[in-house]
Amino acid sequence: MAAATPAAPPAPWTRAALPLCLLGILDSEEKSYGYALLSRLDGAGLGGVKAATLYPALTRLEEEGSVAVEWGAGEGGPGRKYYRITEEGRARLRRDRAAWGDFTRAVAALAGGATIEGEA
Repeated sequence: MAAATPAAPPAPWTRAALPLCLLGILDSEEKSYGYALLSRLDGAGLGGVKAATLYPALTRLEEEGSVAVEWGAGEGGPGRKYYRITEEGRARLRRDRAAWGDFTRAVAALAGGATIEGEA
């Protein structure tokens, strides 16, 4: 019997975590473009992200200085918009990773999935 595929997380959870996920992906690559980012998210189990959610998130990251944008040649087609993490983006990624860890531990403890450190 095949293992059940995990259900996609609720859309509000994905939207909230999307900037952190995008910065994490971009930190692991020199640069990337929208479709490739969607593919990486899908491969990680966040297949519910649509372009209408992705591009505004990337625009906000660009506006705050966490992501730089450049145009490059497409593979046999029109040019592509490439996204690259900046030093400001790496600083935000470090802060957000720590905050996310604290948040998920607190939620897990409250939801009954774990205990808060130091409590019996």
